[in-house]
Amino acid sequence: MSRGRIAVGATVVLAVGGAVVAATGFGSGAAPEESPQPAPSATAKVTRQTLVDTREENGSLGYGDKTAVSVRLQGTLTSVPTIGSVVQRGQTLCQVDNTPVVLLYGSLPAYRTLGVDMEGADVKQFEENLAALGYKGFTVDNKFSSATTTAVKKWQKALGLTETGVVDLGRVHYAPGAVRVDKAKANVGDEVRPGGELLEYTGSARVVTVDLDLADQTIAAKGAAVAVGLPGGKSVQGKVTSTATVVDEGSGPDAEPSTRLRVTVTPDDEAALAGLDQASVKVGFVSSRRENVVTVPVGALLALAEGGYGVEVVEGGSRRVVAVETGLFASGRVEVTGVVEGQVVGVPA
Repeated sequence: MSRGRIAVGATVVLAVGGAVVAATGFGSGAAPEESPQPAPSATAKVTRQTLVDTREENGSLGYGDKTAVSVRLQGTLTSVPTIGSVVQRGQTLCQVDNTPVVLLYGSLPAYRTLGVDMEGADVKQFEENLAALGYKGFTVDNKFSSATTTAVKKWQKALGLTETGVVDLGRVHYAPGAVRVDKAKANVGDEVRPGGELLEYTGSARVVTVDLDLADQTIAAKGAAVAVGLPGGKSVQGKVTSTATVVDEGSGPDAEPSTRLRVTVTPDDEAALAGLDQASVKVGFVSSRRENVVTVPVGALLALAEGGYGVEVVEGGSRRVVAVETGLFASGRVEVTGVVEGQVVGVPA
């Protein structure tokens, strides 16, 4: 069995078409041959482990997509929050005629005035917020009862509003959670009318967004763990929290629209991002994973003259070349079959 040392791992990667490709089916299974070569300059153990190969993509650190707030009241804009400030449940998002538009949490937009004896999912959503703000004496359900009216009057009194017990359309704005004010769309003193935009906000927590090809959705499943490489060389672990299909219209008269998969990653430790509001980052997705496989260092592979690869097994004072089949290449090691865990193989310096 003729063979030659592969000088470095990179040579092997090129030979099989890249480190992320599993090369299988190599190795003739021929009988081992005693080696007349000098002893290897180094040795390594055959190990059993999990191999993980990652794929790096460009991402952007920020606060996620922007949402515009449109006014439902008519009057003069008398107060807007500071850019970058965070508004939480029950707090004022802006003021019209010196009365507050209040942020509440929920997915259903406010679409009508709420009052006694009205029923619906929007009633329950509003009552859930009243309860979360500490108001009591009513049952959280789909019906706006007289007890709800009493709680609403208490809430209105705390806000400095007329205690009508009726929630006017435009008095509350719903968002999934706390928001960070990103941009003002109107100025204090402006006359506002229903439908006019007041401001834009994002989520309050830093997230990473990555645009991938639609074909790459398998590496970005919700809950998948990723590594985020930050400026300065630090990294933080994170998880894919959402994906969405977006259409990029492109720019220029001849631009063709393209469809991309927008992936949102939430870091596990947001404190590690202190001082970074916006930045370009690298996101490492797991592209291949092989559990409980036998591996050797890539540098241990021998290119056999008859094709395929082998390794030099060292046992006591004797050595023999054993043909192997290769699988996944990752982190300087390669999955192999043909040797067993615990054996020792030669590795050139």
